[in-house]
Amino acid sequence: MNAQRAEEIASSPIMANVTYNGESIYIEHVDEQNGIATIHSLDEPNNKQSVSVSILEEQ
Repeated sequence: MNAQRAEEIASSPIMANVTYNGESIYIEHVDEQNGIATIHSLDEPNNKQSVSVSILEEQ
């Protein structure tokens, strides 16, 4: 996924089906300049992590 698409998903009121390492995640914030997204698992909303948007997959 690219940073622009990740930002579109993060800004949308409709939740998209996005995965990280095969796990469904929610994109909280995107740093488009650096290509980094702050995400969390749908099962663990308090376990946030920053990852490269390039490894996120839209289903």
